[in-house]
Order: sequence, then structure tokens, then C-alpha cells
Amino acid sequence: MKEKLKDTMNGKICLITGATNGIGKATAQALAQMGATVVIVGRNPAKCASVVSEIKQISGNDAVEALVADLSLMAEVRQVADEFKAKYRKLHVLVNNVGAAFGKRQVTSEGFERTFALNYLNYFLLTGLLLDTLKASAPSRIINVSSDEHKGVQLDFDNLQSEKGRSILNAYGRSKLATVVFSYELSRRLSGTDVTANVLHPGLVRTGFASNLGAVPSAAIGFFMRFVALTPEQGAETSIYLATSPDLKNVSGKYWVKSKAVLSARATYDKTTWARLWQVSETLVAA
Repeated sequence: MKEKLKDTMNGKICLITGATNGIGKATAQALAQMGATVVIVGRNPAKCASVVSEIKQISGNDAVEALVADLSLMAEVRQVADEFKAKYRKLHVLVNNVGAAFGKRQVTSEGFERTFALNYLNYFLLTGLLLDTLKASAPSRIINVSSDEHKGVQLDFDNLQSEKGRSILNAYGRSKLATVVFSYELSRRLSGTDVTANVLHPGLVRTGFASNLGAVPSAAIGFFMRFVALTPEQGAETSIYLATSPDLKNVSGKYWVKSKAVLSARATYDKTTWARLWQVSETLVAA
């Protein structure tokens, strides 16, 4: 499959966040093997350098580099966008992949709840900052990684950042619900531009996702995942499919599981909610 698609991704420029491990790393490696220019984003400089070297060696593709940023901070999201645009005039595939869950409620130095900031606001802001580049590169694709955990929560606009009654799963699920809603409104706004926006559930995957939950929960989840979870390579298959399949050139505004379009939670199809979340998000990230 990768060999067949190699020429398809030749000359394509791809930006993947959260790509120093897990699904993001597997996605970046696959796209590099298909001949794409790949830019990864991670927060640890040493890890970024190591992963870039590894992907170059495995793929035989030297067009791989990293941008370093903590994407839970909107100032650093802006920095990534600026650094990318300073070097590249085109962007054909944006994979908003980074995500985490935190054991305790954390507030960033900018005043945002960290789960919401990293898993959602970052997607909204980074995509917005790169939208002109994506449009100038059309046909191009935006791929947002969400989760089926979005189905168990409500998008409470009075509690978006989990100030009240926070639980780990609620905060995580709410951020993933916001990602689905955002993706649908983004697709609507991009109608006629030849830029598509899709959102996906990668499945239960063995990644470093639980590492911020504390020693005991992380160890327990890690033990459980070893037996039932997908490998990162398996978890990345839908992201890779959405980034590369010629069949999806004009497909947008869908929720994907196992490389098939399926229905997301009923609440995600309320267009009033789409518009409200977009407006609130613009206000939150306004410089």
C-alpha cells in the first residue's frame, strides 16, 4: 500500500503534531516512507531530534524535520505556525494529533485548563493560523484526531474548561467532543475551497497517552493496554488513510473509525452548537 502511494505523496508537505511517539510518530513515519516532506511537532527537543533521525533512517527520506513547542500554550502554537510559514509556502496535510489526559486539573500560564487547551484549543488555533497556507496549497486536507470518548459527555458552555465537577474522563471527553464539533463547522466553512476537514477515532491504542495521570493510574492503564490495545501502527491507519487516499479528495465533514465513515454522537450534528463553539473559541484564543 505504501509503495503504491509513494508517488501520490511525492511533493506533498505534511505537518503532524504530537509526533514524537504513538499514533503521531507512526503517521509521520508512514508519510515519510511515501515520499512526503514531513514536519513533526513535539515539546521535547532531544526526543524531536531522535525521532527525526529515526524516521529519516527508516524511510530513506531526508525531508523530515521538527518544530519544538508545548501546544497547550497558545503562544507556542502561534510560534509553530510562524516557524512553519517562514520556511514553507505550501501545506497539503495538517494532522492535529497531539493529545493527553491529566490526573488533576491543571491551568496553564495563560489561564486555560490544560486538557482543553492541548486537545482542542490548540487544534482550533493552529488550523486557523495555517488556513491561508492550506487554501493556497489546495487540494489539501485537515485531519483531527478525536475519540469515541466524545459520546459520553455534553458540551456544557458554562463548564468548557471543567471548573465544576471535573473528572479525568469528563475533561478528556469534552475536549474530544469539541474537536468533533469544530471539525464539522470547519468543513462547512471550507465548502468550495478544495480543502477538506475530517475527524477520527483511532481506537484504543498503546501510546504514552496515560503518562500524565500519575504513577498508579498510568501503570494500571499501561498493564491493561498491553493486552487489549492496538499498536501505534494500527492506530495510525485511519489517519494515514485520510491523509493519502485518492478516493477521499472531495470527502469532508465525516467522522471516521477503522477507515470508514460512521456516525458520531447525535449532539455533534447541531449546527447551532457548531456556530457557538466557533464563536467562543475565537474569543478564547484572540491575541
